[in-house]
Amino acid sequence: MRPDQIGDFRVPSDAFLHPDGVRVVFVVTQMDLDADEYVRQLWLRDGESCRPLTSGRSDASPRWSPDGQTLAFLRKGSAETDHPQVALLPTDGGEAEVVTDFELGVNDLAWSPDGSRLALAVNEYVDGVEDEDERKRAPRRIKDPAFRFDNRGWTYDKRSHIWILVLPTRETSQITSGDFDETGPGWSPDGSTITYLSAAHEERWVRPFNQVFTIPADGGEAVAATPLGTWGWSGYSPAGELHAIGRETRHFDLDPSPFQRIEADGSLTRLTDLDRNFMPGHPPGPLTAPTFVEDGSAMIVLEERGTQRVVSVAPDGTVTDVVRGERVITGWRPSSDGGSAVFTASAPDQPGEVFWWDGSTESQITDLNAEFRASADLVLPQEFTFDSDGHDIHGWVLLPPGDGKVPILLNIHGGPFTQYGWGFLDEFQVYVGAGYGVVAVNPRGSSGYGLDHGNAPRGRWSEDVPPDLADLREAPYAAAERFPRLDIDKKGVMGGSYGGLATVMVTSIDTSYLSAVAERGVYNWVSMAGTTDIPWFVYLYLGAEIPGGVEEIWNASALARAHRIETPTLVLHSEGDYRCPLEQAQQLFGALYRSGVDTELLLFPPDEGHELSRSGTPKHRVERFDAILEWHDRYLKE
Repeated sequence: MRPDQIGDFRVPSDAFLHPDGVRVVFVVTQMDLDADEYVRQLWLRDGESCRPLTSGRSDASPRWSPDGQTLAFLRKGSAETDHPQVALLPTDGGEAEVVTDFELGVNDLAWSPDGSRLALAVNEYVDGVEDEDERKRAPRRIKDPAFRFDNRGWTYDKRSHIWILVLPTRETSQITSGDFDETGPGWSPDGSTITYLSAAHEERWVRPFNQVFTIPADGGEAVAATPLGTWGWSGYSPAGELHAIGRETRHFDLDPSPFQRIEADGSLTRLTDLDRNFMPGHPPGPLTAPTFVEDGSAMIVLEERGTQRVVSVAPDGTVTDVVRGERVITGWRPSSDGGSAVFTASAPDQPGEVFWWDGSTESQITDLNAEFRASADLVLPQEFTFDSDGHDIHGWVLLPPGDGKVPILLNIHGGPFTQYGWGFLDEFQVYVGAGYGVVAVNPRGSSGYGLDHGNAPRGRWSEDVPPDLADLREAPYAAAERFPRLDIDKKGVMGGSYGGLATVMVTSIDTSYLSAVAERGVYNWVSMAGTTDIPWFVYLYLGAEIPGGVEEIWNASALARAHRIETPTLVLHSEGDYRCPLEQAQQLFGALYRSGVDTELLLFPPDEGHELSRSGTPKHRVERFDAILEWHDRYLKE
């Protein structure tokens, strides 16, 4: 696969089954390299064939009405200043009608059980400024430290609240307000109540614990249904019982959130104890969340050992497997009786397709990527494990065609509490297509292998060789022993975010690497603590805070050991990165330059943030690939 082929594949998402149990609507996303944009359109499967349903350039979040007569979705106009608005499309034919005109658009929507209303999550300005030109000119008056957020921009002057759209009259009314955000609206079965999530407490800017709330759908007083904690979803069973994924806590930790029932007296009944993450994804989507069926059980996507699979949780807490396999299920929508489902999934050689499950077997119902797969020469990974300090570390190797030796590229994922897995990753296919042997592992600190595995590096990054670094140090050597084509004398390393941090850590203890790319990383925890949009993350992993913990925080910083590095290093960053701000890259580049290391700093413009490699503009994603390959080729091939 070549970098310029990222515009050739399609990714399906948000597949929703029609109430008739036959038709399926889903979103197809494809990069348009010429226009330098993502094109998102709704497609329809009518039971026999698939076809585009809408012609908009940015249509998303399709939701059938309960009677199946109307499709609601979010449509964004072509202008740069346009925001997503609610559009309605008659199922029996006709044109889509945009029925809202909110200044900052709509984030989410949910049908009422009777189909007469939609609950919306709507953004609004709260700065009191009427004129947009004046807003751009005026100085920003900041009252709280979390005043901007990666990929969302400035947030200090905006809030998200719940609104109700009445379909017959097209009238809208706001039912929540205040100096906080509400997300994830869901309806009770009788249509009387809305549930949502919100961090409505004084320390929300630096202690992002939230709660599940309920509020009458006609407006009224909101009631907290749970104590403070980490809550990722809330919704009602067919019997009207409120459920949530999350748990009560006021401490930062990685404990997987269970599926819980919120009883009428406010107590919580824990239904699962799986030591794995529900609703995986970056960020998690609505179709990895629980979906109830008629018998009261809920089907949920679960992350485990490089895969994402589906389980069913019964009202008594019994957990059973539904579907699994060496793949990543990105969305699941069952029929009301649970006897069938439509889902989206990807595999290492498959960017994504839509599948049908009939209760026992499954079949692929789209063929969106046949042409791309035929032309891109995609490579299947080979799984391997190795021992690191008595721990079983899981990973994959991708080798280009042929029999000769190939240089190694050790890839390190972000997080660190995420995982590489059995899904499609254009990164790996581009690097193996350029002639490299890709090595990718899930070291201690990764998710999907249990809490002990995920917790291992917390509070230990100040050690000379913390657990995750021990695993990464060993990975290329273990892979080369298992796969002799890997040339251990010609190896490079790269990673983004935590992977950028780990790249610096690896090359500081193993100077035999010939090439490195450190991307969007955190290198100085001291300055990161005061500039990141997620300041709580520092305490989560280091157990220390400014000002008292400065010495511990510095000792855990990759920059504290950067003077040991000899490997030529490309420092790659985006100017608009609020997660690991630009100053992180500047400090690393300056330290390497002063040490005499061959280094360059590659900066992408302010319109790119932390997610450049996954959702940056198409041309920038191609240019990023070109720069990475040029750097590695310079030291590993020439």
